[in-house]
Amino acid sequence: MSNLMELQGQIEKLQKQANDIKAREFDKTVAQIKAQMLAFGITVRDLTATKITGKGKGKVAKTVRATKADNGAKKTVKPVEAKYRGPNGESWSGRGLMPKWMQALVAEGKSKQDFAI
Repeated sequence: MSNLMELQGQIEKLQKQANDIKAREFDKTVAQIKAQMLAFGITVRDLTATKITGKGKGKVAKTVRATKADNGAKKTVKPVEAKYRGPNGESWSGRGLMPKWMQALVAEGKSKQDFAI
C-alpha cells in the first residue's frame, strides 16, 4: 500500500508543478499568439470561420475568408435533387444518414434502388 500512496503523492506534486508552469507561461503564450496573428493578418473571425471538407475520417478544416469582392454577400445554396422517393411521397437526396422511412424499407428486404427516381 505504501507504493500506491507514494505514487499518488508524486502525482499530486507533479500536477501542482504542471499547473504552476501553465499559469506562468499563459500570458507569454498569449502574447506570442497575438504577435503571430498580427504578423500574418489573422483575425478572430478567421479562426472561427472554418468549414469541414472531404469525406471519411481524414476531414480537413479549411478557413473560409470573405474577400473584398464578396462585400459580405452570402452565397445561395441550391438544394440537392432527390434521388429516392418513398411510397408515401417522402424523398431523399442520397446524402447524409439514411432517413428512417428508407431504413424501415431496407429492413423489410427492399433495395434502395427500388425507390430510385
